[in-house]
Amino acid sequence: MVTLKEVTNKSGLRDFVKFPFALYKDSPYWVPPIISDEMASFDKTKNPVFKDAEAWFFLAYKDNKIVGRVAAIINNIEINRQNVKKMRFGWFDFIDDYEVSETMFNKVVEIGRQHKLLYMEGPVGFSNMDKVGVLTEGFDHIGTMITWYNYPYYAKHFERFGFVKEKGYLESIFPFSNADPKFFKKANALVKQRYGVKELNFTSTEEVMPMVDQMFDLFNESYSKLSSFVPMTDLQKDYFKKKYISFINPEYIKFVLDKDDKLIAFGIVMPSFSKALQKAKGKLFPFGWYHLLNAKRNSKEVMFYLIGVHPEYQNKGVTAVIFNEYHKTFTEKGIETCIRTPELEDNVAIRQLWKHFDPKVYKKRSTFRKDL
Repeated sequence: MVTLKEVTNKSGLRDFVKFPFALYKDSPYWVPPIISDEMASFDKTKNPVFKDAEAWFFLAYKDNKIVGRVAAIINNIEINRQNVKKMRFGWFDFIDDYEVSETMFNKVVEIGRQHKLLYMEGPVGFSNMDKVGVLTEGFDHIGTMITWYNYPYYAKHFERFGFVKEKGYLESIFPFSNADPKFFKKANALVKQRYGVKELNFTSTEEVMPMVDQMFDLFNESYSKLSSFVPMTDLQKDYFKKKYISFINPEYIKFVLDKDDKLIAFGIVMPSFSKALQKAKGKLFPFGWYHLLNAKRNSKEVMFYLIGVHPEYQNKGVTAVIFNEYHKTFTEKGIETCIRTPELEDNVAIRQLWKHFDPKVYKKRSTFRKDL
């Protein structure tokens, strides 16, 4: 028999965070989070997302052993301002036992109906800055710090209980040698001449910080038309600024300004921390910091995390300026491999953006939906 217990204290939350460490202990592909960071993101006194969201955390038990976890989430901006009556759920992990997954599904359904919502979708996080999707292809590739990894049986559990695919996401990879500058060097010069735009590079985090608010404003404008988008609040901007920006190599942040020095495009790339996080085993001390700093300085693999372009400049070739600057930086650092993080499979514009790099899709993931 499976029983479900709501997490109501710090000890339970730690069990919630650490369950995947046991579930995936034998997997060479799972990338563990830093436990303290994960705990902080679920702390309602620290994460400003809880100003506009509610969450319930549950652990499933069988034979007095934890066998699953799930977070049921309501984003009030999505529901009240965008009129999207969606029950979210994420951080959904479980052993291959249909009784376990069904028990957790039913709890999310119960909460959704109590709040008069129309459907449930998952796995998703609180917002667009969180991880998304069940991995459906590419199980034999190492995960990343910004995606969930799961075993192949997960999708079968969704299908068994009447879920249908809601959104598909693609992850691609290409060797840096594919980045032939002839495809963007000429366009870079033409765009600068035609529109009077210019690149802005950084050598220190202190230089980046004064412009981060502009970047997040542009992020909201750039992604506003995507079906899954929920805008970032001012409190969230400040939170992510403190949490992430200092962790990203400043030379991997590229801005494009218009003739009036207004930010119109940006790119954020991160070194791959996957192997470093596996070595850290969820802890910063005593050696986790060393592994992460070593990856930050020396990783030859990078992830294109975000690219945003102001709507007025989309389809005008501004990304050529960004790519041109990244080519210089990656050449200097000896980068060998580039990874694209999950992108909606129906986003034709983003696929066109990368066509000259000949990327290969090596992972696919989906969210699943069920009417309530």
